[in-house]
Amino acid sequence: MNKTRKIAGLSSLFIAIAYLLAMPYFLLVVDYPSVTDPLEKLLMIRDNFTSMYAMHIIVYQFVAVALVVLSLALFRMVESQDSLLPRLMAAFGLIWACLLFGSTMVFNYGMGTAIAVFETDPAAGIWHWQVIESIAQGLGGGGGEFLGGVWMLTLGILGLRVKIFPKTLSILSLVIAAAGLISNVPFLHNAGIVFGLLQIVWFAWAGILLISASHDKKEPA
Repeated sequence: MNKTRKIAGLSSLFIAIAYLLAMPYFLLVVDYPSVTDPLEKLLMIRDNFTSMYAMHIIVYQFVAVALVVLSLALFRMVESQDSLLPRLMAAFGLIWACLLFGSTMVFNYGMGTAIAVFETDPAAGIWHWQVIESIAQGLGGGGGEFLGGVWMLTLGILGLRVKIFPKTLSILSLVIAAAGLISNVPFLHNAGIVFGLLQIVWFAWAGILLISASHDKKEPA
């Protein structure tokens, strides 16, 4: 079980670090989220294609891999519980990860095709990108962090019942879950920002706790 905790902890820490790396890139280097004009978006993508492609792989595809590992490792830790909750936690984590994979693949491939169309027909290229972006954002939770919210909700309840995490971290899980679910309300989308920032704290905190617990000499490996 110690090895499982260590793997879960490393996966959780990786997610936190990946998100922290993404923040300065998308806020300072390529401030794509703040751009609203379709033409400006496509020009920004064209001028920063390589770095945006790489960052999306690191921040979303590798994070999706880590999320799969984390969800399954946490399930392994609590699967002995006679409850449906551990299975729901693992299922929602895997579904969330699958959609992150899909969102990134659509976004990255779509960037290339939109730029190619734009070079010969700017209007068609802009329309092409608007369609691709809508699909990618929809898969990635652009309309609200529902799956992430449900996943955190199951983790929070599990933490309070099984005590795999301290009570404070489990309560934080429930707060994050509330922010994620609230962000699905059209005029409360900004709650997704709170969801994202608090998740970084959660992944870092959970990762440190899991790795520390994996070194407990009293428990057999």
